[in-house]
Amino acid sequence: MSKTALKYATNDYRQSLQFQHLNEEKRNIQVEVIRGGKRLVASIFDLVVGDVVPLKIGDQVPADGILIYGHFLAIDESSMTGESKIVNKDQRAPFLMSGCKVADGYGSMLVTGVGINTEWGMMMANLSEDTGEETPLQVRLNGVANLIGIVGLLVAGAVLVVLWLRYFTGHTKNPDGTTQFLAGTTGVKQGFMGAIRILTIAVTIVVVAVPEGLPLAVTLTLAYSMRKMMRDKALVRRLSSCETMGSATTICSDKTGTLTMNKMTVVEAYLGGKKMDPYDNASTMCTSVTDLLIEGIAQNTTGTVFMPEDGGATEVTGSPTEKAILSWGLMIGMDFKDVRSKSSVLHVLPFNSEKKRGGVALQVSDTEFHIHWKGAAELLLASCRSWLSTDGSVQPMNSIKHSEFKKSIDDMAVSSLRCVAFAYCPWESKMVPTESLDKWKLPADDLTLIGVVGIKDPCRPGVRNAVQLCSTAGVKVRMVTGDNVGTAKAIAVECGILDAKDAASEPNVIEGKVFREMSETAREDIADKITVMGRSSPNDKLLLVQCLKRRGHVVAVTGDGTNDAPALHEADIGLSMGISGTEVTKESSDIIILDDDFTSVVKVVRWGRSVYANIQKFIQFQLTVNVAALVINVVAAVSSGDIPLNAVELLWVNLIMDTLGALALATEPPTDNLMKRHPVGRREPLVTNVMWRNLFIQALYQIAVLLIFNFDGKRILRLQNESWEHAGKIKNTFVFNAFVFCQIFNEFNARKPEEKNVFKGVTNNHLFMAIVGATTVLQILMIEFLGKFFDTAKLNWRLWLLSVAIGAVSWPLAYLGKFVPVPVRPLQSYFKHCSCRRGPHRDEEQGGKS
Repeated sequence: MSKTALKYATNDYRQSLQFQHLNEEKRNIQVEVIRGGKRLVASIFDLVVGDVVPLKIGDQVPADGILIYGHFLAIDESSMTGESKIVNKDQRAPFLMSGCKVADGYGSMLVTGVGINTEWGMMMANLSEDTGEETPLQVRLNGVANLIGIVGLLVAGAVLVVLWLRYFTGHTKNPDGTTQFLAGTTGVKQGFMGAIRILTIAVTIVVVAVPEGLPLAVTLTLAYSMRKMMRDKALVRRLSSCETMGSATTICSDKTGTLTMNKMTVVEAYLGGKKMDPYDNASTMCTSVTDLLIEGIAQNTTGTVFMPEDGGATEVTGSPTEKAILSWGLMIGMDFKDVRSKSSVLHVLPFNSEKKRGGVALQVSDTEFHIHWKGAAELLLASCRSWLSTDGSVQPMNSIKHSEFKKSIDDMAVSSLRCVAFAYCPWESKMVPTESLDKWKLPADDLTLIGVVGIKDPCRPGVRNAVQLCSTAGVKVRMVTGDNVGTAKAIAVECGILDAKDAASEPNVIEGKVFREMSETAREDIADKITVMGRSSPNDKLLLVQCLKRRGHVVAVTGDGTNDAPALHEADIGLSMGISGTEVTKESSDIIILDDDFTSVVKVVRWGRSVYANIQKFIQFQLTVNVAALVINVVAAVSSGDIPLNAVELLWVNLIMDTLGALALATEPPTDNLMKRHPVGRREPLVTNVMWRNLFIQALYQIAVLLIFNFDGKRILRLQNESWEHAGKIKNTFVFNAFVFCQIFNEFNARKPEEKNVFKGVTNNHLFMAIVGATTVLQILMIEFLGKFFDTAKLNWRLWLLSVAIGAVSWPLAYLGKFVPVPVRPLQSYFKHCSCRRGPHRDEEQGGKS
């Protein structure tokens, strides 16, 4: 090694050590701890149960604990629950989880859990477990491959034994009728070469029988689908997840960001005493009313609006609720900077979680003052003695109008809208306090109601249609969210996951806490019925996935937060969100949805089913070739001691059905019919009854026709005038040629196993057409120009036409075969013992299918 190379290697090693050291330093957070009444600075790794840790805005909660003391302490728990709503902590809700951030206020916590014993630690421990499970398709493919391999070995062994017995007992004849091996007269070398030739035939049969093209077909169709799925906004991290998604029987979807847009938006408004469109009609109100409303929105907020001078995109910051209201204000004509410059803030009363309102006192002019309030609609309404009409006049709040406002608020709440009311009262100059404003209490009664708005995280466009498509395809969509049950239920009804009449049914809607506290047996019994789970913790989602898998479901899970990682890791298919998803979530997932849209999840299901269908097409095609080739060679070998298809010809057939067949059938694009079938689940056999029917029809036809030509071909083909050896070679070449054309034509049939029109969309698959054309050209070259290498003879035009005609018969035969009914019960089950066939929960193991 040169000195330069050694120097570079040493530098690289030092850099890797430095990088590792930096990562360790990054994780080694220093926190303040109160021990023995003293404030100390300690490493996060040195925290122990019983420590008291002070918290302030911007801090990360270093361990699990209980709030001892706090003032307006608000925690962002999105890293654990996935919900963007800030959670206020007090004596009624004192529990703090490690990994969350302090969004507002300050306080102190008592550490109750550290390391692996925290919620975060248990979640990370679940991620580190490697289940090592095979995908449903891998299990099926292993079974099919083993079966074909065993049958091929047994047939090859039987052929070897029969041919050797015939050969060494003198029953194997040459084309001219003489005996190939005669004890005592045949030389040792000649006898040995004959035995080797027979062994070659047996080995070739094994090569043809063993489905070595199956892994190639699977890899090709997975790779092709993965490349195409990128266009549909899905990044596949693990190839096997493509086909597994096609077998999915249920999807456990997160609400925020997947089914909804993860953007709080004003969707309803009750302004000027009547319900109106918040965007179209709100801006048409009286100017004085609009100005007053915009003034309250711009000044009574903790958020900000940044409008770049270069005309770039406007940035709105603040809590989700504040951002929604500020965005609405911009839509109805608010100029944030201008409005704030027209009045000065005298006093602010921040939003209080107990009073659920926040206020601000403004000086509009030398003699005019306004107090604006914003908060929970039902509480603010109780403080209003009047309301503002659309023409700017102040109307008294009588009982009828109060009931009308109350009903509008209740209607919004039923629709899971977060109701926020705006109210104000004028402040006379003589009421302005002369003492310190910090000690002044803003008037909170005798207010004038400006209006009420309903805010929600709206469903994504197209989600309802996507959920309906899943339902048609037999895939049950379940919502698992950290939001409250009422909101989750309303969103589920809006998305089409839940019917309005089923929303009140207990088994369909459940809280995570209730599910968590059930026994394991009870959880497993109710898991199938759950459609919506609200207030779920990361462990609840994980428990649901485990129960569904034990019930035989193939489970897909979507998620974006770190809290979703254990469920994504446990599920058969984990789907993380590419935009809002955390790095931990993406690393735990199999597929990343690049646009965070549930409709893209449905496209993944479609492609997954296409993968499964393409593999089935290839297996049907390959098994037909296997069965026909094996039976023809075995019957010919046992009866005459020779085979019509020699080793080189069988290898060429093997190339057609394995490599070229895999290329042709693995690249079939998905069709709409795929989403009209029920999912195959975990127990459905790979080779269906429809495939067995098609296989037997084509194989029986090929075996019957080609064996007739094998045994009586010289007479049928009128080769009596040819020499015995040349006639035999022409007959065998014709049988080989007809057999190959049978496979070429049957390749079209394999494209559409269940449809009568096998040519539908064939011209759109250019690779398929190219492979069929190339196979045909190579077959012609082999017969006509490479006869010496392949031991074939040239055929005249009549025999070529007859070969093509024999192959073409497979098309009308396949069409007629589609009219033959097949039983619903899988063919494989007839060969199993009843006790093996019907175990506990068999119907459930089928993924809920009847």
